[in-house]
Formats: sequence, C-alpha cells, structure tokens
Amino acid sequence: MNRLETHGLTVTYGNAVAVENMDVSVKTGTVACILGANGAGKSSFLKCLVGLVPARSGKVVLDGRDITNINACEAAARGIALSPEGRRLFPDLTVFENLCIGGYLRRRDASFRSDIDKVFGYFPRLQPRVQQLAGSLSGGEQQMVAIGRALMSRPSLLLLDEPSLGLAPLIVSQLASIITTINREGLTIVLVEQNARLALRLSHDAYVFETGRLALKGPSSELLQNPYVAELYLGDKSRSEPIKHDSESAGSSLNAGSRAPV
Repeated sequence: MNRLETHGLTVTYGNAVAVENMDVSVKTGTVACILGANGAGKSSFLKCLVGLVPARSGKVVLDGRDITNINACEAAARGIALSPEGRRLFPDLTVFENLCIGGYLRRRDASFRSDIDKVFGYFPRLQPRVQQLAGSLSGGEQQMVAIGRALMSRPSLLLLDEPSLGLAPLIVSQLASIITTINREGLTIVLVEQNARLALRLSHDAYVFETGRLALKGPSSELLQNPYVAELYLGDKSRSEPIKHDSESAGSSLNAGSRAPV
C-alpha cells in the first residue's frame, strides 16, 4: 500500500510555478528521496503536503484519503510531520521545551515522557543539554532537536528537508544512521537532500525534480548507477549522457518554457 500519493500536484507563488503536475508515490514503510538543484521545487512540494502552501491543482492522498489543502494542524493530526530546512527551532526555548512543542497535540502522559526518552536514545548528545537553550547548540545538535521534535508527534509519515545541510561529515553519518533506524522501526520517510549519494543510499525509491517538474524516478539503486544522475548530482563527469524524456525514464517533460524557477 502507498502511504502517500500525489496526482498532478501543482503549486504556484503568484505567477511563478514551483511544482507542476507532480505524480509521486511513497510506499508504506519505505524511504523515498527527492533530488534536485536549488529552485527545483523540493521544499515547496513538502510544504504543500503539510498545508503550509496551497495546491493550485491536483491531489494529495494519504493512506487512501484525499487530504489536499488541509491546514498544518490537520496534517499533524493525520500523522504528517516536517523537519524543515534550516531547522526552525525556537532558539530562546530549551531543548526539552522544543521537544514538547512537537508533541503539542498529545496528552502529557507516560507515553509522552517515554517518547522524549526515545529521542534521547536516538540522539544521546541531547540528554545532557535538555535544559540548554536551543539557540546555543551547535548546528548538528540543532538538527537533532528538529528531527526529535518532529518525532514527538508520533508521525506515520516523516518529511525531512535537507537534514545534512551545512553539517560536518561525522554528524551527517550519525544522522544517516538514525534515519535508517527509524525507518527500520516502520516509519515512512520522504527525504529531500542535496547530498545525492547519501540520499540514494538511504532510500528505496528516488525522484529527481528539475525546475518544478519530474525528470526521473525509479529505484534508488538504479538511479545511483544512472549516467545522468551521476554527472549532475554525483560529480561523475565521465558517465554523462543526455537524459531520455520518455515515459519510462521521465515523470514529465523537462521543457519548462518561460516559467520562472522558484
């Protein structure tokens, strides 16, 4: 069963098209990654899923139910959690308070406390900093809090927007391990990530966005070997070849016309 599907999803900002006619399917219990350059529409796609920006047309379907243009509170109640690009913590609140905000729809019962302990199990560096202001943490620690905050809502679908951005390789490796762990525990994940090699190795299926449209999709293991992906996203110039815009290799045409990238 697919946990998430979008059908012809289009998102605009005024006259600028951010996402156009996007068809994506994420199977339950898998990790799907979305690759693409800045301005490809990746973050706009995630924001539309959680009701932060409206869909101009098309559908968003979660577990077989149409949830197009629900608001952010409804998205959280339905089990969708977003760890946004740039982390977006409350810097003047403590680590503990930021985690509590992630679970604001839940009762403060024994399971709430056990889930905070579970977050500390994933991210042991946070426990001794539980009363430290989030704004005083390192970038890697802030990213851990951001993911932990999202997990506190007990989501069925976790959206991660650029979790490795600007972090040291050791921290990236630790985050990758945690993403694998929480997925193996059954959580479905959509991962937006500019570190394409990392994203493809962590995920089961992959989608490549270009200027708001779907350029390629397929099993991550296959896209890891794709010459076009290798040249543009893995830095392997020797394997370059033109992309094929057919129904098997492309989700939609790459002809962006006169649209302004967002």
